[in-house]
Amino acid sequence: MNRLAQDLPEGMKLIPYGPNGVLENVIDLVGYEALCLLVYDDRQLVYDMFEQVGSRLVRYYQLAARYECVGACISNDDWGFKTQTLLSPSDLRRFVFPWHKRIVETVHAAGKPVILHSCGFFLKIMDDIIDDLKFDGRHSYEGAITPVEEAYEQYHDRIAIMGGIDVDYVCRSTPEEVYARSMAMLERSAGRGSYALGTGNSVSDYVPDANFFAMIRAVLDHR
Repeated sequence: MNRLAQDLPEGMKLIPYGPNGVLENVIDLVGYEALCLLVYDDRQLVYDMFEQVGSRLVRYYQLAARYECVGACISNDDWGFKTQTLLSPSDLRRFVFPWHKRIVETVHAAGKPVILHSCGFFLKIMDDIIDDLKFDGRHSYEGAITPVEEAYEQYHDRIAIMGGIDVDYVCRSTPEEVYARSMAMLERSAGRGSYALGTGNSVSDYVPDANFFAMIRAVLDHR
């Protein structure tokens, strides 16, 4: 971290993210279908796997958050797809969320905010994310689930809304359309706060350069 800090422009901080998330790492270990079966066949084994993965990630964030050059941390863990969560909300609360709560507490103890990056359906667990896990911001809003404009109006007074200009939209629209929607989101949140403009997910190599730069240009023009 300290070596990276030497190359940072003045006033800039690092935002480290995890080596995959709590649920993602367990799925990598046993596979998604096997995990679903184990939830019913051997819940103690499932609990033990999450404990081993979660405790290591808590330690990772404890080490990462202590550096002065770190301004925030991202806890990245995909929990769902378009229509539902990967595990039931009750099983997420049993196996996954306790470890994210400890991650948030660990980073907060270092005086840093924590951003959740989690793709997929989130409507049945958003209160958990805000009220129980106490994330400061959430990233990844997909138009097929909840457009970022709706998410902002519903949640911005409880949690920061991050990104949300859907990658599919950025790919398929014209630069002018991307610019206009980006500017509209900046205008919507101006004076109200709790929003950071960005794409709904990672900027893939197939995203047209002109479209991505149109979004960036909106930020520069809005200033």
